[in-house]
Amino acid sequence: MSLPGPVLRACPVAVALSVCLALTRVAAAQHTETRTTYHVVNPPPCTNNKGETVRFIDRSSGGVGAAAGMAIRDRSGQPVVFRSNFAATPPEFQSFIDRHECAHHQTGDVDRPPPPQNSPEYLMTESISDCIAILRLRDEEGYDRAALGKVAATMRHDMAKIGFPEISISSRIRNIDNCYTKYGAPQDFINGVLKQRGRP
Repeated sequence: MSLPGPVLRACPVAVALSVCLALTRVAAAQHTETRTTYHVVNPPPCTNNKGETVRFIDRSSGGVGAAAGMAIRDRSGQPVVFRSNFAATPPEFQSFIDRHECAHHQTGDVDRPPPPQNSPEYLMTESISDCIAILRLRDEEGYDRAALGKVAATMRHDMAKIGFPEISISSRIRNIDNCYTKYGAPQDFINGVLKQRGRP
């Protein structure tokens, strides 16, 4: 089955199309499960690499399920991030998802042909978006090691629940930790990505 590029970017807790599709099964399995619900945070400011303001649209239904985001252009060509089931995940991870999806706009991923799922290029776009997200949270929201730990713990829980192997989970968390420690300002990181790709 072939799906358009935006679907491949539908799940920030995932790095594969199969995981995006698995969210439906997770929601069904949790239908009778009692879950904690959280206050939904306000989205952050987001401007794409072309200077366009990105709108965030909440599509949460109030039901159970895994939180997810999707960075796309809508039918009118405007850049948007759709937010789904954010009340199902802690605020720290909501903020991470928002900034991860914003990063797909900031780096121009949304306007590039989607790489094949699970290809090195696809995994790299996800790693880059994770990195930008945690850098923004560190610099804009003052995320300390405790807040970083909450993001990592929620990511670990959600990825394990969907069925990711431990090696994939640990690799993603190590990347986020490395970015948090190693890199400077998020905009400098974004500029470096755009320069490497030969984009404005």
